[in-house]
Amino acid sequence: MLPASLVARLRAVVGADGIVDRPEALLVYECDGYTLERAAPEVVVLPRTPAEVSAVLRVLAADHVSFVPRGAGTGLSGGTLPIGAPVMIGTSRLGRIETIDVRNHRIVAQAGVVNQWVTNAVRAHGLCYAPDPSSQPACSIGGNIAENSGGPHTLKYGVTTNHVLGVELALPSGELVTLGGAVEDRPGYDLVGLVVGAEGTFGIVTRATLRLVRVPAAHRTLLAVFDSVDAASEAVSGIIAAGIVPAALEMMDRLIVQAVEAAFKVGLPTDAGAVLLIEIDGPAAGLDAHAARATAVCRTAGVREIRVARDEAERAALWKCRKRAFGAVGRLAPNYCTQDGVVPRTRVPEIVRHIAAVAARHRLRIANVFHAGDGNIHPILLFDERDRDEVARVRAAGREILETCVALGGSLTGEHGIGVEKVAEMPLLFGPDDLVAMTRLRAVFDPEGRANPHKIFPDAKVCVETRVPRRQAAV
Repeated sequence: MLPASLVARLRAVVGADGIVDRPEALLVYECDGYTLERAAPEVVVLPRTPAEVSAVLRVLAADHVSFVPRGAGTGLSGGTLPIGAPVMIGTSRLGRIETIDVRNHRIVAQAGVVNQWVTNAVRAHGLCYAPDPSSQPACSIGGNIAENSGGPHTLKYGVTTNHVLGVELALPSGELVTLGGAVEDRPGYDLVGLVVGAEGTFGIVTRATLRLVRVPAAHRTLLAVFDSVDAASEAVSGIIAAGIVPAALEMMDRLIVQAVEAAFKVGLPTDAGAVLLIEIDGPAAGLDAHAARATAVCRTAGVREIRVARDEAERAALWKCRKRAFGAVGRLAPNYCTQDGVVPRTRVPEIVRHIAAVAARHRLRIANVFHAGDGNIHPILLFDERDRDEVARVRAAGREILETCVALGGSLTGEHGIGVEKVAEMPLLFGPDDLVAMTRLRAVFDPEGRANPHKIFPDAKVCVETRVPRRQAAV
């Protein structure tokens, strides 16, 4: 238990309304979007400014207390689970956009700024912030940086790390350090690149300098309907091979199509084996030619039907289906777990067939929605948390899928991070020397290991299983 004197010192920094310590209120913070593991912190601290974050960390450093950062809680790998960290520091109140530099396409935003707010703030200037996770209306910049988030349009525009120029990082000691800045390609080590994707294990990002891009002049958004995932995957490879670089190339299988059509009723064919959402953007001149080439590739792959969004309203409806697909899954089962493996795009048919075999072997339903253009798969394992045997089968199935991703030349994660979910799988991808090197690098920023402890590296699963009291699913 945290001493009352420590909580009092934290309250003195952030005020009475900046402390959450009632047991019933702490249940809100017991998990993020990954619900298979749950553990509530002893206290949640909600600073309002970077200076308050620094002051909170100085209080904790004085007593050598570990902490876990939390943004909007939309993460999908248990990155905010408070394992061996009694204090959770939420960044949701750091919600200021501090400066907008339209001429140089830069914006400085605090960690709690919602991703969508950044684009909203510069839309009138014809600019946008390119990384667009499906949780874009809720997820925050600090969390995006922690997980190196992606999204549908990262095929062309890149993930978060490609759009972060600088960060202010509150080290576990409480010291605020500035890494990078508004200038491109600074000399020296890429320390910003180290922080992006570090999952809060170096400290807490309090503000960031982000790169903005021009809103494309025009779009062509196509919906291609296929009888099978294999045929849709052939079209994906063919489009890239034809020299077309779509802004997005997204796939949904039959189960997902049925769920989103039931939810949004936009006319998706519920008997399709798979649909592709293809978006090409850029100067209006030439887009029709690119769309025609993509259509020809789809026809060669055996497309059953292909249509082009007639206007912005129809385009928005199609993207609503894709970006809210995870919410629509609630129609299929009480609970779901979203995996996040990566394979070379040419191996997508193989991994989808393997996922189907895993589902049959473990007696599970698994839906698939993923960034097909860059091989980032998101199999959604459906289950009921009240059935402990089914929960165990979900865990086993998830591991088998990730093992196959690595065996096919891929990776354990494309944008959701390792967190606690995948720590046991890290040795599939990295040898002992690699893991030691990474832990030593972490120690440069956090010598005591107090920032989000027991994440990413393989000791975390042991801690989850043996040390952390969790709320068990009812049976």
